Amino acid sequence: KAYGDFNFLSNFFAQVMSFLDMGTSTCFYTRLSQRQKEPGLVSFYFRFSAAVAVLMLVAVFAMHISGLFVHVWPAQVPMFIYFAAIWAFLSWFMQILNQMTDAYGLTVPAEVARLMQRILGAGVIVGLYLACSLRLTTYFFYYFVMLLALVAVLLRILRPRMPSSSDEWKLSGDKARGYMKEFYAYTQPLFVYSAVSLVVNLLDRWLLQFYGGSVQQGFFGLSFQIATVCLLFTTAMTPLLMREFSIAAGNADVDRMRRLFRRWVPLFFSLAAFFACFVAVQPGNVVHLLGGRGYTEAVTAVSVMAFYPVYQTYGQLSASVFLAAGRTRLYRNIGIPTLLLGLPVTYLLIAPRTAFGLDAGALGLAIKTVGIAFLSVNVMLFFVARVLGLNFWKFVAQQMAALGTLSALAGIVTIGAAHVPWLNGRLVTTFVVSGIVYSLVAICVGLVLPRVFGLNREDIKSFYSALLGRFRRSAN
Repeated sequence: KAYGDFNFLSNFFAQVMSFLDMGTSTCFYTRLSQRQKEPGLVSFYFRFSAAVAVLMLVAVFAMHISGLFVHVWPAQVPMFIYFAAIWAFLSWFMQILNQMTDAYGLTVPAEVARLMQRILGAGVIVGLYLACSLRLTTYFFYYFVMLLALVAVLLRILRPRMPSSSDEWKLSGDKARGYMKEFYAYTQPLFVYSAVSLVVNLLDRWLLQFYGGSVQQGFFGLSFQIATVCLLFTTAMTPLLMREFSIAAGNADVDRMRRLFRRWVPLFFSLAAFFACFVAVQPGNVVHLLGGRGYTEAVTAVSVMAFYPVYQTYGQLSASVFLAAGRTRLYRNIGIPTLLLGLPVTYLLIAPRTAFGLDAGALGLAIKTVGIAFLSVNVMLFFVARVLGLNFWKFVAQQMAALGTLSALAGIVTIGAAHVPWLNGRLVTTFVVSGIVYSLVAICVGLVLPRVFGLNREDIKSFYSALLGRFRRSAN
């Protein structure tokens, strides 16, 4: 229940932050990638960030004193509502700083800092758990400390590139108006999309909270968190590819954008699918390892949600083409219809049978989330293919080939492991051994049939040569 409360509130304010952002962070990232020696751009966006923080906290306070919070956030404590608002802003601002490190080419030190923060955070979480102090209050404070520490380190990494004097931080009225016009021109088509996205995404979770309660919210939250593990590698690489799209778009180099999309997007899709397919066929083991027996009812939701990051990866990379090229109007026109289509589907799947629904709870929201992601991503891919002059059906065929092959491999390995006597009853051992065998078999298939995973034999040879060269240098 406590985990469900955290997921409901954190998701709510993450959606609010996404609305208040309205695509400005993407505009900031693409412009900073193209104009790295422009301190006024940083000064302007930091002022905008401060205004966003104040606006959100004032809105929460108004809801609190008016008593509307009991309807907006059912069965939630006001203190945790404020905590979630602060958490959402700190998380958003940390992402802004992380985008700045990517734009300035400081990805490596930033990723090292993030890695150290995660290692330290994992240690703290384990310590709180062992001390029986892992409550919702301490969980929020844990996040505050971790986020503030990472913000401080990222600011230190960025200091050589940041405005260094008070004069550089100053922003004249004309400059401020110029930036406002530039950002408005970029984000204006995204305003309606952001508003629709806010309403639909909030209603998704609100309906689950209203009809299913915090426990179903917790089941969906666990399935969503497990799904994000499948984005482990692709999430780190996506901003870098978007940076390259932005630079190519700034130079009107469509050929380079086409080559980047053809070369990397199918590979990233396959990488996300590699993890997703294994989780989808072993949801029981994954849930028991990461959630415990109390989350047994989340197994089916986890199995379905495992495929969400596969299309989330594709969606982010496809959207980056539109956003880098400033085609925000087309991006909006694609996104809004699919969002609106998903809302009645959510109601149908979550509402109780007495209200003409299927009462599917967390599983229902998982089915809707993956289904709409599949639809919206492929519609977006169709238009990306038109913009870049690519063959849409080749990309669809590669999706089906990668998912079908990896699902079959994961299923065969899982069935095989179930028939090995010495693995019976050994949950962790079975999971680890299955994962190793699945990985080895998938690598062998990739070497024999590289096109299934968006590769070709030249890519395999280049990777092998680079790996061999690094090994020789290490040996010397």
